[in-house]
Amino acid sequence: SPSLGAAIINGKYVNAVPLYRLEQEFQRYGLQITRQNMANWCIRLAEEYLSILYDYLHKELYFYHVIQADETPVLVNHDGRKAGSKSWMWVYRSGHLYQKRQIVLYEYQQTRNASHPREFLKGYDGICVTDGYQVYHTLEKELEELTIAGCWVHCRRRFDEALKLIPKSYQKESNTFLLMKQIQAIYREEGKLKDLSSDERLKQRQAVIKPLVDAFFAYLKTINVSKKDKFGDAVGYALNQEKYLRVFLTDGDVPIDNNASERAIRGFCIGKKNWQMIDTIHGAKSSAIIYSIVETAKANNLKPFDYVQHLLEEMPKHMDDRDCSFLENLLPWSEKLPAGIRKA
Repeated sequence: SPSLGAAIINGKYVNAVPLYRLEQEFQRYGLQITRQNMANWCIRLAEEYLSILYDYLHKELYFYHVIQADETPVLVNHDGRKAGSKSWMWVYRSGHLYQKRQIVLYEYQQTRNASHPREFLKGYDGICVTDGYQVYHTLEKELEELTIAGCWVHCRRRFDEALKLIPKSYQKESNTFLLMKQIQAIYREEGKLKDLSSDERLKQRQAVIKPLVDAFFAYLKTINVSKKDKFGDAVGYALNQEKYLRVFLTDGDVPIDNNASERAIRGFCIGKKNWQMIDTIHGAKSSAIIYSIVETAKANNLKPFDYVQHLLEEMPKHMDDRDCSFLENLLPWSEKLPAGIRKA
C-alpha cells in the first residue's frame, strides 16, 4: 500500500534506520515483512514511479542559473568488482540562495571521473559551485557555457587545520591566525547580506567584500611557504583556487561556499554509517532516486512521509498518460498538494 511503502522509505531514507531493524519493528506488531521484501519494494517503487519525478526534476534543474555539486564514497556489495571497491554518490542541487523551489538530486556512479558530471550537466548553461576537485575545472574548460565557482569553507578548513598545529600561546602571532581573521571578516560581511535581493547582494559584495578578498589574496602572495606542511598546503590551495573563489563576487545568486551541498548529502552519510553498504547496483540507483525525492521534500519544507505517500497514491493513476504534465501538480512547490503535507 502507499502508506506502507512510504513508511519503509521514511524509516530508511529519512530516519536512517537499516532494513533489518525495520523488520524487527514490524515483527513486534505481528507483521512478517522481511528486509529482502522491503529492499525489493523500494527498488520497484523507485523504478516504476519515483524515477519519473526524478527525471522531471533533473530537467527542471537546468532552469537554475546557479547550482551546486558534491560527491561522497559508498560501498556496493555486488557491483562486479573486487570487494571493497569504492563507488560514488554524486549530489547536484539548486543554488541555496534561491529561497523557493529547491531541488536536490543524487546520482550513483561506480567512479569519480569527469564523465559523470559531464553527462549529468550536459547542455547546462550557468554556474556550478563545487569544492576544489579537479574534475569540475576540467569540465569548465570543455564546456563554454559552464562556470565553476569555488568554496570558501574548503579554503577556511585548511587554514583552520594549520592553525590547530600551532601551540595556543603562539597562534595569534602567526600568519595562519591573521589569514583566518581575514576569512572570518569576509564571512561576517557576507552574513549581513542573506536577506537582500540578488542585485543588492551583488552591490554590497562589490563595495564591501571585494576589498577584503583583494587584501586576503594580496597578503597570501607575499608569504613564502613550504608545500610540505599544513600551512603551505592551505596557502597553495587558496592561490590555486583564487579564480574560482572570486566568482561569488560577480553574481549575487552565487553562494560563498558549498555548504548546502554538504548538508544535502548529510542524510545519506548518516544512513551509510548505519547500513554501511548497499547490496546491488539496482539498489544503489534506486537509493539515489529515493534520497533525491525525500531530500527535495525536506528542502521545500514538506513532511517526507506524507509527500511520498501522496506520490505513491497519485502516480499510479497516470501511468497511461501520454505526457508528464500531471507531475506539475505533484512538484514539492505545487499549490495543489494537500495542505497537510507542508510543515507548519
